Order: sequence, then C-alpha cells, then structure tokens
Amino acid sequence: MNDCLFFGQNELPILLENEEYEITKPIKFKFENENENENENENEKQIKQISTAKFSTIFLFENGKAIEYLRNSNQNPEKIQIEENIQKVTVGFDNEVILTIEGNVFAKGNNINSKNAKEFINISSLIEDKNDRIIQDIVSVNNSIYLLTSNQNAYGIGSNKYIQLGFGLQSLEKTEKPILMMKNVSKIFSGNCSSQVFLLNSNQELFGCGNNYSGQLGLGESRKEEKIQKPAKIQNIPKGKIIDIQCGWSHSIMLVEDEIPKRKLYSCGYYRDNGLGKTEENTYEFTEIKSSLFENDDNILDISCGHSHTLILTSKPKLIAFGNNYWGQLGTGNKKDQTIPIQIELPKLRFNEDISNYHISCGFHKSFLYYSPPFFSNLEEDLIKLFGRKEFCDISFKTENGEKIFAHKLILKYRLKDQNQIEKLQEIISNKSIKESNQIFEMIYSNRIINPKLYSEIKEIINSNEKIEETMKRIYLNENENEKDFIIERKEKQYKFPKLILIMRSELYRGMFLSVTNDKSNKVKDYSELSDKSFQIFEYWIYSNQIKDEIEITQEIIDEIKIGIDYFQLNQTNPNLFDLLIRKFNNQNQNQIQNQNQNQNQNQNQNQNQNQNQNQNQNQNQNLKIKIKIKIKIIPKIKLKLKIIIKVA
Repeated sequence: MNDCLFFGQNELPILLENEEYEITKPIKFKFENENENENENENEKQIKQISTAKFSTIFLFENGKAIEYLRNSNQNPEKIQIEENIQKVTVGFDNEVILTIEGNVFAKGNNINSKNAKEFINISSLIEDKNDRIIQDIVSVNNSIYLLTSNQNAYGIGSNKYIQLGFGLQSLEKTEKPILMMKNVSKIFSGNCSSQVFLLNSNQELFGCGNNYSGQLGLGESRKEEKIQKPAKIQNIPKGKIIDIQCGWSHSIMLVEDEIPKRKLYSCGYYRDNGLGKTEENTYEFTEIKSSLFENDDNILDISCGHSHTLILTSKPKLIAFGNNYWGQLGTGNKKDQTIPIQIELPKLRFNEDISNYHISCGFHKSFLYYSPPFFSNLEEDLIKLFGRKEFCDISFKTENGEKIFAHKLILKYRLKDQNQIEKLQEIISNKSIKESNQIFEMIYSNRIINPKLYSEIKEIINSNEKIEETMKRIYLNENENEKDFIIERKEKQYKFPKLILIMRSELYRGMFLSVTNDKSNKVKDYSELSDKSFQIFEYWIYSNQIKDEIEITQEIIDEIKIGIDYFQLNQTNPNLFDLLIRKFNNQNQNQIQNQNQNQNQNQNQNQNQNQNQNQNQNQNQNLKIKIKIKIKIIPKIKLKLKIIIKVA
C-alpha cells in the first residue's frame, strides 16, 4: 500500500481502529486486511484519490474501483457498486458523487434522490440536452453537486438553500434534476464543506454565487449580501493564472501563478478561527497570505480546505496548516487553533524524492496526506470519452427506438475488417437499445469485451486482434490527403497530425487544442522554435503518452517543449509530460553519477587489485628468496634438491 497519513477526528464509524477519537499528529492510515492479500494486484492497492467530508470518506484506487466509509453503517468499509470504471470521486456534507471514464455521473444523497437517498443514480442522464451529457469534471459541496460537461457548460443539482446553484430562484429549495447555471465554463471550484461556488471561463474571468455571509466570495465590501443569487463577476482578482480555489464553510483560498512563474496564496472570508492564514478582520476581497514559510525557491503543489482549516503542500517538502484545530485536524500535536501558517512535522515518507505526486484532502474536521502515482490516460479511455461528441463525429447510426448514435468514420475505417462492414454494423445497431449500442462502440474503440453476447455479434466484422495503439499508429502514419489533418509548420516544413487524434489526446485534457479546433485553416505555427529532437518527443507523447527510452533528455529540451505547449495550456491542466521529462532527466543524471561512481569504484578496485597483486608478487618473491636462503644454508652442496625446491615454491 502506498503512503497515506491521517489526523483529526477519527469519527464513527472508526476510520482507524485502536486509535484515539482525536488524532493530533499524522499517523499512517492502514486499511483493514491490508496485510492479508500480499499477492493482490498493485493497482488494487494504489490510492488514486481520497475525498472526505462529514459523514463519509471514499478511497479511489488505480484499478477504477472504490470503497467508502459510511457513518452509522454496520459494514466498514463498503465497496461502491458501479459497473463502469471510476475516474473521480467527490464527497459533500450529505452526498457522494462518482465520475466514470465514460463521462457518466452517479450520485446519492437526500437532496439528490428523495425516494432512496442510499442508492446511486445516473444524474448526468437527467440533463435535458442529450448532446450535453458527457461530463468531464464534478464538484461536490455541502448539499449540492456541480457538473462540467465536455461542451463547457456548468450544471447544478441538489440543495439551493444558499442560492448556491445560481438559478436566481430563491424560492427553489432544491432540484433533483441538473439545471444549467452558466455556459463557457472551463473550471468549477468549491469545497466539500462549503455553500459557495466559483466558475472560471475560458477568458480567465471568475464568477461566484451562493453563501457570502462573511465575504467568502471575494466580491468586495460593496457586495455584503448574505446570498448571491446569480453568478457575479469578481472584479479584483490577483494577476496571474488561477490554478485552484478551495473553499471552507466561510473562507476561500486561491492559488495563483504569476509570470515569474511563482505560485502565491490569497484568501478571503471570516478570519477568527478560520483558515485565512492572517490575523486581520473579515476580508471581503482576495488578499495575499504572506509567510516566511513560503520561500522564494519553494513552490506550492497542493491546497485543501476543511470546514474551518486549511492545509498547503510545498515542494521542499513542507506541510503547512492554519485554522481551527479543535479535533487535531492541523496535525500540530495539540488542539490549539492557528491563525497564521505553521509547519507540520511529518514522519519520513517513502516517496520524498517525488513529492509532486503527494496530495492533501481535508474533510470537516479531519485531514489526509497521501501518495498518488501520476495519471496517464490511455488511448482506449480517451476514445470512449470522445465517443458520441457530435461536434467531432462524422457518421451516425440509428438504434431501435430511432435515436442516433454518433461515431468516427476515420476510426471505423481502420477498426473494421472491411469498409463494407459499416453497413453490417448499422444493421446490428438498428435492433439495439442506446445502452447496447454504446457498449458495441466501446468494444470497437477498445480491446475490452464489455458484453460477451454483443461481442459475439460483432466479432466477425471488427479486427479484434489489433491493439488500439496499432490502429492509432496506422491513422497517424496515414498519408491520405482527404483525411482531416492539423498541419504544424516548423522550419519551413509541414507536419500532419490527424485532427481526431489531436483532439482525442489533448482537447480532453481541458483545453490544449481547444483554441485550434475552431481554426478553419487547421494550421498551428507555434512549434517553429522546437528542435527536431524536442518535436520528436512531442510527437511521440501525443501518440502514446510515453517518451522513447533511447532519447536523452536535456534541460534545453525541457525548456523548448515548455515553450511549445504553454500555448495550449497543457502544463496547467496536465503536467504529466513535464513530470515524465524531469523524472527521466533526473534519472539520467543519477544514472550518470552512479556510472561515474561505479567507474571510479572500478578504477579504485582495479588499482587496489593491482597494488594487491604487486604486493603479493613482492611477498612471493620475498618468501621465495627466504626459502632459498634457508635451504642453501641447510644443504648448500646438494644442487639437485635446491632446484626442485625452487620449482615447487
């Protein structure tokens, strides 16, 4: 099991048995039966994400499965019974939300399903616009849920007690159907203990609505209303790129990266025992949190807020905390509140050399610090996410109830055994339901047998022996000028990338090629500065999410690629390429040092061996002479015996 530390309220059901109800210092979180299954698959033990609030905590693992610790539950913990692989989990005060790799969202809670609050239901299928049902992100707050669709529309569902759903309808106490809040949204920010929400559009304009009793929306003293009914534009936000905003019940923390680049923290809201990180009165606008703990060469990696406390993880590594500490949720070893930032003493971590892959998750009165390996989406997952997005599809199939299923002609061309099999595929789908049709395309777009019965019907028409990576490579190397390509111009040369692959491998990372998909010329000129080797790395990354082993990574290459992909904001939304480059660069340097040390050791050993051999030879010669002298003294006249003795010696 990977590193996971816990501190704070060890509430019922007991998260950690045989431990105090209030844990004031970080201790290792250990699952029940952790040591029983030593041969268990590693992906079934690696934590991908933790989400925790008041009444439940969910652990998501690398294999797409999850378990939940529920308050007042007889079983502890319970497996979450969702057929699809889970991509993300988020927990609010009284709800739990699951996002699958197919883009479906399942949720449960009193404000989501009044008929059965304990049952997961598919809330994304309740969106009225059927073309807007693929979800790319979820946010769960106090008693509400927010959905961000692939079309960049924000929806809200659940409680509207603090008008946090942004409908402008104060009389609407709750809704069990997602209602459109705002269009052109690139990111939604909030917290599992809050009733305020922030929405960021593609122009980096920030809007907020919901609970503003303590100024936690940062709208300024002129907007001291208790509740903001519709998303209001926040005027005085810090300059730079907004990386994250985390919210507590009455405070908000913003992480901003400036041009240097340097990451800085800003806060607003209620000050007294809250996680503002400063001793001022209530702050109605985002103002900077200044502390000597945030050094010039120290970068902020992650932030998280509980009900009234805040944790910050930096690259040193350091864990920094401030706010309410009644339950020991700051991890200081005592229960004293901290108005200003304080560093927490941590036990030795197994992955200190890779602190960028650690994350923090705060609940109401508890905190987690855990290691999560970097996530690299695979081609199958990207294809399934892309499936059904009308703006990128160019062929449709009708199901038995007359509804259309959209697909990609380019992919079908290479996945089917023959171009004529498209008609056969249409014939099969015409007798199927929407769900079965989706499963058919999922099997075509991947190498997984989702439904054996359906697979038996389509296996004669698809090329199931070929891996999806091989299919993508054939599309990538295709020289047919009729295919839709992106043309990248660099150094007076043109490079063609199939448009579908670039969308699939990048736009789904929330924006990398979003600015280019609407460019009718399909030309990108921002790669002119890349060297051949850097461009080769970028090509290979787009295709496979990997870097060839034989390519040597230099600091110049890292800097060059950063110039190229900054234009598409990849480093903001998915820094895996940098992680991979830097890790490989560091490993190369370590290997070089190790090789140098080995060579030095070998040379030293050789010198030592040579010295030893010389010493041995000298000793042998010396011993031989001594023996000869002795023998000569004893029997000086017997020459024959003398010769024999020399030979033996």
